[in-house]
Amino acid sequence: MAQKSGISRRRAAALSDGGAEYAAKRNELIRVAANLFKDRGYRSTSLNDVAQVAGLDRATVYYYVGSKEELFREAVQGLLDDNVTRAEQLVRAKLDAREKLEKLIELLVFSYDKNYPYAQVYIQQDMQKVADATTSWAKEMSLQTHRFEKAVLSIIQEGVRNGAFRADVPVDLIANTIFGVVNWTHRWYKPGGKHTPQAVAGGFCKLVLDGLCK
Repeated sequence: MAQKSGISRRRAAALSDGGAEYAAKRNELIRVAANLFKDRGYRSTSLNDVAQVAGLDRATVYYYVGSKEELFREAVQGLLDDNVTRAEQLVRAKLDAREKLEKLIELLVFSYDKNYPYAQVYIQQDMQKVADATTSWAKEMSLQTHRFEKAVLSIIQEGVRNGAFRADVPVDLIANTIFGVVNWTHRWYKPGGKHTPQAVAGGFCKLVLDGLCK
């Protein structure tokens, strides 16, 4: 226990100092862990796996992070913040509902491209299997997710009210269809691959909006 406490103190001191070399190595561990979480799943990945791929021993890994959950938390921390802010800005923007929804789909696709593989890890993992739902971090992630979903529902509801979107399909079903289409990219999309984010976003907009708009 004393040894672990010593490692924790050294880790806290290194994080506080903010040395470039330490930060770079820690970020590399987070990147390695994120790729493993994406490929193998969170529960099937161990700290030993992360250490092995990173070319370190387990004791050295503890100098940079305290747990597997910390690696996951750091990989997705703040991921939703920018998307939530921009989605809520779209709700208030002086655009018609179709334009808002187009920009929302583009926002998600470009975010997944920019934040690869961290966004994909967040999408595919069951948060309840990663962290205790009562922790402040899990509550914050849940709150941000609900805020984003509320923004999407608001845009769709606006389109239905204004007669731009069809009213014969429930709003929540429309929203879940959009999430399903866009979020499924975690299974096949990789930056620099066959399809550019522009092409993916454009294709999704056509598929979704041609069926939704009157």
